[in-house]
Amino acid sequence: CNKSLCSKYLQQLVRERLSARHGKDTIMSKPKLYYFDGRGRMESVRWLLAAAGVEFDEVFLETREQYLQLMKDGALLFEQVPMVEVDGMKLVQTSAILNYFAAKYNLYGKDIKERALIDMYSEGAKDLMTFVMRHRFLPAAEQGDNLTQMENKAKNRYFPAFEKSVNQQTGYMVGDQLTIVDLQVLEVILMLEEKFPLILADFPILQKFKAKISSIPRIQKFLQPGSPRKPPPDDHYVQTARAVLNF
Repeated sequence: CNKSLCSKYLQQLVRERLSARHGKDTIMSKPKLYYFDGRGRMESVRWLLAAAGVEFDEVFLETREQYLQLMKDGALLFEQVPMVEVDGMKLVQTSAILNYFAAKYNLYGKDIKERALIDMYSEGAKDLMTFVMRHRFLPAAEQGDNLTQMENKAKNRYFPAFEKSVNQQTGYMVGDQLTIVDLQVLEVILMLEEKFPLILADFPILQKFKAKISSIPRIQKFLQPGSPRKPPPDDHYVQTARAVLNF
């Protein structure tokens, strides 16, 4: 064939194949979250992706067979969920998932010192979240004591620490821009307000912090009905998790 025509044909073919490959890569890079249809340890991941403006898919575990198939496929390294499939990886362990997305989407501070502070405050927020997350899984006879402990820990240990840690010049927990720890502290505040509506009454700085972070457009959207945010756990969520994980 004519060399000029052949050259143009080959160039067009290469462009089409590269375009198709790029489109496939874009689709494949959309995170896929494997967890129950409820909050739990995946909820912080949903918060982070929402703040980053990243769309994601979810696969809800509803049967023991789904969970066993994931283990059989080698998708659950430590035989645990949450698991997130992203960028050619199957990530487990909540902190690893959160840190990966935080770093990828510039929500993990500007330098190593900021990241150390972010990690420190985040661990505190996660400790407090544990009291809330475990509540519905406790026997009814133990839930009253857990509520008391939850409120006391928040008011006397964690909220005072967060209150004095907020940077009053910027309004963020760390530095001068939104980071993952802002999302986690707001998340746990809202979780506790569902049980204790006046729990922030003695923490004016955290009240301002809550208002600031909640007003960020992507966060504001995530807090509206119809978003991927999950409601508080109910009996169905607890029963499903128990059945899937066999505990």
